[in-house]
Formats: sequence, C-alpha cells, structure tokens
Amino acid sequence: MGTKLTAPAVSRRKRSLGADPLVMLTAYDAPSARMADEAGADLILVGDSVAMVVLGHDDTMSVTIEEMAHHTAAVARTRPRAMTVADMPWMSYHVSAADTVTNAAKLVRAGAQAVKLEGGAERVHMIEAIMSAQVPVMGHLGLTPQSVLALGGFRMQGRSSEAGLSLVADAKALAHAGCFAIVLEAMPAAVGRLITDAVDVPTIGIGAGGDCDGQVLVLHDVVGLENRTTPRFVRRYASLHDQGVEALARFADDVRSGAFPSRHECYEMSSEEEMALGLYAHRK
Repeated sequence: MGTKLTAPAVSRRKRSLGADPLVMLTAYDAPSARMADEAGADLILVGDSVAMVVLGHDDTMSVTIEEMAHHTAAVARTRPRAMTVADMPWMSYHVSAADTVTNAAKLVRAGAQAVKLEGGAERVHMIEAIMSAQVPVMGHLGLTPQSVLALGGFRMQGRSSEAGLSLVADAKALAHAGCFAIVLEAMPAAVGRLITDAVDVPTIGIGAGGDCDGQVLVLHDVVGLENRTTPRFVRRYASLHDQGVEALARFADDVRSGAFPSRHECYEMSSEEEMALGLYAHRK
C-alpha cells in the first residue's frame, strides 16, 4: 500500500521542483474511498459537495459540520494511503476563532488529517487559529461554492486582470499563513498558472488550467455516477449511472418474470426436515 501521505509531504509536491502532479478525488463514503485509494489518488477530499451529490440539496450551504464529520469518518475507516482532507462547511468557520477550532477538531476526531476552507486574505485569522491547534489547512480560491449567493451563481472567477491579480494576492496570503496546498477552482488558465508560479505550496486545480501542481474532480463525475449537467472542466471516464440503471432494470424484469431468485439463490434444508415441516404445517 505504501507510506501514508502527510501534509508536509504534500506541501513539497511542486511540479517546478520536479514532483509528479498531485491527484485528488472527492469521495464521501467507504466504497468510493476504497475506489479512489486503489486507483492511486494522493488525496481524498471529503467535500461539502456531498450536499449536492449525495444529499440532494441545490447547493453546498445546507450541509452541517455533523454531517461532514459523519462522511469523513466513513472515508477514514477505510484507512486509505491517500491523505484524507475534510471540508469545513458554511458557517463552521465564519464564527469565533474558538468555535472555528472546535469545528475543525470535530473533523479531525472523525479521521481527517487536514481541513479545507474557502476564501482569501479574510480567512487568514481563522487559518492561523486552526493551525495553532496543530491541524493542517488547505486553502480554496476562485469559485468558492459557499459564496454562491454573493458571487451570483456558479461562475468563473478572475476574468479581468484586476480580479486575477487579486486572486494572486489572496493565494500569497494563504501560503504565508501556512496553508500546505491551495485548491484553485473555475478561473482562467493564465490566472491558475500565475498563482502556481507565485506560491511555494502546491496548487490543485479544478477548472484552473493544466499548469497547476495537481488536479481534483468529484469521483461521481469521473465514473459517471452523476449524470446531470456538469461543468466544462469535468471529464467522464465511465458511465456507471447508465450501466447501473440497466442492471437494476434487468433485476426488476427477473423479479416480475419469476426468474429471480433461482434455486441456487435460495437456502435449502434437508428433505427430512422439509417433510417434517410440511407435516407440521398440515397439522396446523
């Protein structure tokens, strides 16, 4: 299985220094975590996108810290080689520093090796508070889904040179505060490249171009379990939703036709006991 990755090891994975690109997959439960780990992912992110992908919400803002801890624990129980990072959900770090640290601790106690939170320089105080409790922090810039109301929807960020330079400044602030890696979401490739060159910690892109130090996608999108409209940066490598529907439809057909279960899919008792059972039932 190999040595389990840690935050210090990840922080040194800059492509400019000759490191291989980081691979991160977002997963929410034990089966998907096992798949991601067996596929060789470096990091498993227990994302707050669980709200939309698994729990049926329209955005990420409905998931709670308790629900995030629940899903983090499910992933951690598989003991993956990949580093387990858990998202801090909306309103879990928009509070006092003490409450922020308490919420981060809930995710660590559930099995996370690090937490991820969204935002730029305005989050430095909270990042430092979490790190004072010896918990590694991953940053997240660009399209920050928890800010969807303020951003006016799920839209690409950093379109103008001014906005792009602002993201660079935020990335420097996060790196200076001690983030061991930074996710860059939905921004022009030129901005992703500029940020990657500007900071000493690895960047992990999701719709931020190919020059980042790594890439992340949601496992359900990669394998096609999620079949709804996806952003342009998603590439599907399988169609498990369609294959699953086909398999379930065949099961339904077999049940209705009587083809399932067969004799070999039933438990048997000895002929003597079956005869005795029939005599007993007849007497009743």
